Amino acid sequence: MNNSRYMFNEKNGSVYDCWLRYDKQLSLSNKEEYGKFCENIFVKEENEVIENALNELNFAVKKVLNVNPSILRKISSFPHIFIGTSEAAFKQYNVKVNNEAVSEGYTIMKFEQGDCTAILIVGNDTNGVIYGVFSFIKSMLSGKSIQEALLTDAPKNQLRMINHWDNISGDIERGYSGKSFLYSDNTILKDYARIKDYARLIASVGINGIVINNVNVHEYETKFITEDYLPDVAAFADIFRKYGIKTYLSVNFAAPMEIDGLESADPLDETVKAWWKKTAERIYSYIPDFGGFLVKADSEHRPGPFTYGRDHAQGANLLAEALKPFGGIVIWRCFVYNCELDWRDRSKDRAKAAYENFKPLDGKFMDNVILQVKNGPMDFQIREPLSPLFGGMEKTSELMEFEIAQEYTGQQIDLCYLIPMWKECLDFDTYAKGKGSYVKNIVNGSTFGSKYGGVAAVGNLGDSKCWTGNPMAQANLYGFGRLAWDTELTSEEIALEWIKLTFGLDKEVTLKVLAMLLHSREAYEKYTSPLGIGWMVNPNYHYGPSVDGYEYDKWGTYHYADFKGFGVDRTVATGTGYTSQYKEPNASMYEDLNKCPDELLLFFHHVPYTHVLKSGKTVIQHIYDTHFEGFDEAEKFREDWISLKDKIDEETFNLVLEKFDMQLKNAREWRDIVNTYFYRKTGIKDIKNRRIYE
Repeated sequence: MNNSRYMFNEKNGSVYDCWLRYDKQLSLSNKEEYGKFCENIFVKEENEVIENALNELNFAVKKVLNVNPSILRKISSFPHIFIGTSEAAFKQYNVKVNNEAVSEGYTIMKFEQGDCTAILIVGNDTNGVIYGVFSFIKSMLSGKSIQEALLTDAPKNQLRMINHWDNISGDIERGYSGKSFLYSDNTILKDYARIKDYARLIASVGINGIVINNVNVHEYETKFITEDYLPDVAAFADIFRKYGIKTYLSVNFAAPMEIDGLESADPLDETVKAWWKKTAERIYSYIPDFGGFLVKADSEHRPGPFTYGRDHAQGANLLAEALKPFGGIVIWRCFVYNCELDWRDRSKDRAKAAYENFKPLDGKFMDNVILQVKNGPMDFQIREPLSPLFGGMEKTSELMEFEIAQEYTGQQIDLCYLIPMWKECLDFDTYAKGKGSYVKNIVNGSTFGSKYGGVAAVGNLGDSKCWTGNPMAQANLYGFGRLAWDTELTSEEIALEWIKLTFGLDKEVTLKVLAMLLHSREAYEKYTSPLGIGWMVNPNYHYGPSVDGYEYDKWGTYHYADFKGFGVDRTVATGTGYTSQYKEPNASMYEDLNKCPDELLLFFHHVPYTHVLKSGKTVIQHIYDTHFEGFDEAEKFREDWISLKDKIDEETFNLVLEKFDMQLKNAREWRDIVNTYFYRKTGIKDIKNRRIYE
């Protein structure tokens, strides 16, 4: 093993460390309890992932307990911690762990026999070892006793992936945390220390896959699959591999033409097939554990199989066939729609597009193709129904796609804890195989017996010192990893973990920050888009209110507000027929104005402003009330944060306060512009006589 175990940044306790802050003050009893075992660490196996697990544990013990552990290469009678695979644990202690057949799982157990007392951190495989070590460290940092740290755990999802939308220029599409730390000025950066810190960060919450470039693949990035760039890509992959993370690339479907001048990229052309097979061989010669390709095709002007009269299955299978001999997979995005719609034609509905494109192809994809489906049918709005493709594709593997980057949810300025929204999506019952056909079990493969599955998300990371622009936005990155690992965790459980690891164990801090997080999504929704209508944002950059910003454009994101009413009629009876894409009883629920949940009313129905909601309020009064309430709640977030000034480190406090100042200004703008817009539209006054600008 190499001698790299102390090579971590020494700015410990700063916003750079996120939830891996090893500056916590443990209680005396916990310090003594952990210290008893942590003076000696026993590791037997020679493996680069286990080596990094050892480094992590050693570093944490040194920082938190002020103990410099002895690294043992043979079993000892001294109290110690063992880290290794189940095979090694059996050889050394003659113990078998529970559930050891589950990939990437781990067990943390206490072993007592004769004069040997130890804590065993046992991975079902090498990835399980590093996940077990991080679990143990987090238990120690969050004030748990060693008894509370003992558990058996395994991921619910096979794939747990971050999609980077980084461009080699250094820009990040929909990036709100500075520039890329992967690229700059059309070159791949070699800041390997930061890449290693990033690998540590995401491995600590169970991420096992990373797509390192934007799904919109431009000229230079198209060549990432060539020898011009593969050595640098392989250098990234070497770092990620040592933390159990596979590397993936977004690819350009037209790459055979753009790289080597082929006459076409037709997926049924034998020359094209041979080109991709040769390309796959080249990639795997540099990166033997390469994960595969992420593809955006025939959407928003990206090239794809439609050019040649082929369908998505034929396009995806072209690449899947090339990767299959190496164990690679193709992740084919389902964000496919006509972005040249005519707003005059109300029969056309962007929400229907993904289902219409992919449902007829169910069963036609190779088994190493996974469809990556956005959680909603439109585009990462603050409130959408679940995409009907979940439950609609019974013979095809699917990945749920979330957006950690807060494109439409505050752009890492406004506080918006997204885990509750993602929980709603994963817990949604599709009724695909009767009651209890939850989305979480569809994407993990158990409902339909899919070969692959899991959860992916667009990352919210950049070169800002705190990684996510706003330290509070770290909660969404942490929460995504934890929820992808265990979909049964609650939003509150995840938030509490993050708060304790990030801010420590002070009760006032815990309670106030927890309240902020758990109310933030509803607060943001209140002062932005009401009742599921979505959008109403400034075109292009998607921050701040512009009620009619997209109303007459080609993107198909309309609200159809006039002086009489508001909302999109997506019913079968009188509208676009979108509701028919759901299975019963969901289809009937959304179709029926009286059964449709209020929070999605305007997504499915066009109603008069005087329509009475289940709350007893009219639609127009709901708009007024919620926009005033949302502003008030944003103001309270700021006040509560200021009250914690003496309990939060200065750097974090000032960064977050700056964002709360910006959020309050944003909330005021949303409140006044939206309320004024609808007052002018309707002439209906606020029954509470609050100030609305005419």
